[in-house]
Amino acid sequence: MKSLLKKTHRMSAGIFVLGLLLFGSLASGCSDGRPKRVPVSGRVLIDGKPLEVGFLQVLVKGNRSASAKLGPDGRFTLTTFDENDGCIMGTHRVAVIAGKSLNDTEFKWFAPPKYANAKTSGLQIEVSGPCDDIELRLSWQGSGHDKPFVEKQ
Repeated sequence: MKSLLKKTHRMSAGIFVLGLLLFGSLASGCSDGRPKRVPVSGRVLIDGKPLEVGFLQVLVKGNRSASAKLGPDGRFTLTTFDENDGCIMGTHRVAVIAGKSLNDTEFKWFAPPKYANAKTSGLQIEVSGPCDDIELRLSWQGSGHDKPFVEKQ
């Protein structure tokens, strides 16, 4: 009888601890074990007009990057793990890859190639909370290229 009482007591204590752990993970708000993300969206302009073609990549130091496809109005919504789940907070470098392959030897750029690399783009965003009004402004000025142009490889 004593051993049955001890087993019941241990089971009750185990269920209590399991309940505390479950409650704690729900209360923390991030039960998937991934870094916290916040919704982030905005638009990309080139010389004041929406950039209609391309992708955006937000490089998050020490974590997974966020990315988005540009819509026909230049708008984007960032994704890190799950569609439109946003971006990890912080200040991050940005690349805008705006081009498409025409064939095996030609690539058409819709924005200067310098923006396709976060190290040379000069672009960055600061994510300090949810936002839907980020605006990235690109320009052909000083790029040495006509707008848009075809690069032969």
